Amino acid sequence: MTELLSLKDRVAIVTGGAQGIGYAIVEMLAQCGASIMIADVMTDKAEATAKEVADKTGQKVLARSVNVTESASAKAMVDAAVEQFGKVDILVNNAGITRDNLIMRLSEEDWDAVLDINLKGAFNCSQAVVRPMMKQRYGRIVNISSVSGVVGQAGQTNYSSSKAGLLGFTKALAKEVGSRNITVNAVAPGFIETRLTVNLPKEIKDISMKLTPMGRFGTPKDIAYAVAFLASEEASFITGATLQVDGGMAMT
Repeated sequence: MTELLSLKDRVAIVTGGAQGIGYAIVEMLAQCGASIMIADVMTDKAEATAKEVADKTGQKVLARSVNVTESASAKAMVDAAVEQFGKVDILVNNAGITRDNLIMRLSEEDWDAVLDINLKGAFNCSQAVVRPMMKQRYGRIVNISSVSGVVGQAGQTNYSSSKAGLLGFTKALAKEVGSRNITVNAVAPGFIETRLTVNLPKEIKDISMKLTPMGRFGTPKDIAYAVAFLASEEASFITGATLQVDGGMAMT
């Protein structure tokens, strides 16, 4: 456990925490001392991640099957976390999907699926967690957006719209709950090396590299550090902000 960015005695919910960036966030928050509930539709992977992280860190990590597109499921998740841990201090809205295609070929189903999970999911989970956070007069909500929500990406009208929507959602909610000592911020990752990106065509990777002034791709841990900071006391006077962790990509 690090003294700086200590999350000792804090309780966090991480949606989409079973793998990739979500796994890194769960591990980082646990290393900082937080107890975690992993909320994911992939129950087996979530349970495996919970066991691995608990074994590594000694923290209490639980897994729960949650469909973030359903408000009842999101509320049941928060209720279960409060029952298990006594409170919820941190919510990381990380659950998300892509269904990329040019708009002429993009189906209505793929538009709806991306908006439902990426944007409506964050609404459902945030709405469920705000009430207990307001009662305890403390909370940290961190929304995982994307460089695509900042600058837009061809072939991603659905994904870019959902991630841009998260930025507006972040600012609006921050204004609603700031007086109750609840901060709401966003992290906008650039090109991050995960199992989802490793098989992308070389030409796409080459273009992304050229657009990244740092000259390298990011790692899930880069995002996890940013989330841990925004969830910490060190970030207590930051709200409504978007932290771009993209190697400078959004400047181009």
